[in-house]
Amino acid sequence: MAARSHRSARRPRRRTTVISAAAAVAAVGLAASLVIAFGPDRDTGTEAAGKSGATPVTDTTRTSAPPTGTPERKKPSPTPSKSPSPSASKTTPSATPTTEPPRPTTAVTGRSGSASGQLAGRIRPGVDYKGVATFYDAGNGDGACSFGASGDVMTAAMNTTDYEVSKACGAYVRVRAGGAAVTVRITNECPSPCRPGQLDLSAEAFAKLAEPSRGEIPITWSLLSPAISDPLSIRYKTGSSQYWCGIQVLGHRNPVARLEVRSGGSWTPLPRTGYNYFLSEQGGGCGGALRITDIYGERLTVEGLTVRPDVVQRTSVQFTAR
Repeated sequence: MAARSHRSARRPRRRTTVISAAAAVAAVGLAASLVIAFGPDRDTGTEAAGKSGATPVTDTTRTSAPPTGTPERKKPSPTPSKSPSPSASKTTPSATPTTEPPRPTTAVTGRSGSASGQLAGRIRPGVDYKGVATFYDAGNGDGACSFGASGDVMTAAMNTTDYEVSKACGAYVRVRAGGAAVTVRITNECPSPCRPGQLDLSAEAFAKLAEPSRGEIPITWSLLSPAISDPLSIRYKTGSSQYWCGIQVLGHRNPVARLEVRSGGSWTPLPRTGYNYFLSEQGGGCGGALRITDIYGERLTVEGLTVRPDVVQRTSVQFTAR
């Protein structure tokens, strides 16, 4: 009975040894497999990545290239400012001058001038002219100078040469003949056959010098600068507006040499007509300030008058007596 028990005890040990040996062999095989699997000749991860051109993760911060197929976004370059191409400057149309409200008085600026009559034409101060006098029926006193009807009968018509495209209009002249004298104002023009130096007097003025029956008498005459108390006046011609106007000076002591209008910040002289109006054909200055110059060079500036056709507008200025 005891012997069986001994053999029975050995068998399990033998089996354990076999199992242990098998386990050792298995462990060695596993280790060998691991060595083969993880050996340097089999580690192709990084090397494969290098061969395929893939970028290592650590390099992603060194490039901002977007994924393939998306165009790279470029910084917008500043657009160069275009230099304006040279071109002819356009003339800005002047705005229509604002008409100033009527003022009770007018301004006087630039009082100057000399006794020599530097702006005079044929009729000059201090000169005695010789000619002849005739007479005519002056009617209501109106004439080529367009002053209109007047109760003043001491008037005369100047020969065409000395009328000088209405430059003689409004001039006062002293006429002498045979010891007698009379002062007349030029309101009309005497055409041919009137000769240079000739005056065609109103019948009333001629009668102050000689008997009307004489018809024609020799005379001398000279320019005057009379003592007039009233200021001069301005009249815009019928049909005048801000687009076209004719301007006339009335009641002036000395002959008017020039009339200017203020337009666009400067003074513009206006052409004079044979019927004694200064015209602004394009309307410049109509209703604005006026500058009037006599033959002595004295300038008067008139402001505050509006365009009122065929209305006599009184000012507060007058030329100096000479």
